[in-house]
Amino acid sequence: MKLTSTAFAHEAEIPLLYTCEGRDLAPPLAWSGAPAGTRSFALIVDDPDAPDPAAPKMTWVHWVLYDLPASTHGLPEGGRPLPAGAREGLNDWKRTGYGGPCPPIGRHRYFFKLYALDTLLGDLATPTKAKLEQVMRGHVLAQAELIGTYQKKRR
Repeated sequence: MKLTSTAFAHEAEIPLLYTCEGRDLAPPLAWSGAPAGTRSFALIVDDPDAPDPAAPKMTWVHWVLYDLPASTHGLPEGGRPLPAGAREGLNDWKRTGYGGPCPPIGRHRYFFKLYALDTLLGDLATPTKAKLEQVMRGHVLAQAELIGTYQKKRR
């Protein structure tokens, strides 16, 4: 399975538009190569370099999506509209939706992780990343990853 964006290449810088210093839009995403038996997709976007890449203490969660239909092959810029049936979980700002890169110090890595699942997960009542990962366990058929980086332009 492959996950790409027309906004940035794997391991390249995420454009300002998709960060807290820009319009804070979700970048457009596209995927292909889902295995047979895929019933839905889940997407988790997180930053393992928080708060300082030189001394990371936590992984900051930027977006949690699940129950994306198996017929879906991407998300538009801004992430909206979500495909029919898709559900969102809570990010670390305690809200649903995408929150773009906004690192306090240094250049951070942002992991866009797509999972092909053999089931629909149903209403999990806005789960956290940890809850979603727990529920997905045993249902992941394949995983794809796209990594972008960002360092604030203004201090």
